[in-house]
Amino acid sequence: MSALIRVAFWQPEIPGNTGNAIRLTACTPSELHLIEPLGFSFEDKQLRRAGLDYHDLANVFTHPDADTAFAALQPARIIAFSRNATTSYADITYAPGDVLLFGRESDGLSPEVLAHPAIDERVRLPMLPARRSLNLSNCAAVAIFEAWRQLDFATP
Repeated sequence: MSALIRVAFWQPEIPGNTGNAIRLTACTPSELHLIEPLGFSFEDKQLRRAGLDYHDLANVFTHPDADTAFAALQPARIIAFSRNATTSYADITYAPGDVLLFGRESDGLSPEVLAHPAIDERVRLPMLPARRSLNLSNCAAVAIFEAWRQLDFATP
């Protein structure tokens, strides 16, 4: 395991969010796993611009589907972030190698993915009532830094 924290985006749609996550994972002890289909190509200008010059410093992996991704990421614990979860992301204890799984920008994780037997925890980021969602890369940043804080900001 080369990263303390692993982040997975299931079918991300907006290139700028993934670019921001590439930059985020390059600056933290984390890696990014993208589960296809992607709503953009790696040649997308928004993806490149958001990631700045960090693309070569980040560890980014793509997987053709959730089953393949989850098999590659095992035996790590997979923590799914969902607005429908009842447990707060701050109420769990993170461990090295945990996978933080986030869904599409438009509708989050599908019920099938949330019910997948590889998912160990379902958590949510709190937000004000009557709000639909937070930005995907912002959610990943909040979660990575909470996990890293709990790990005493260790480096691999």
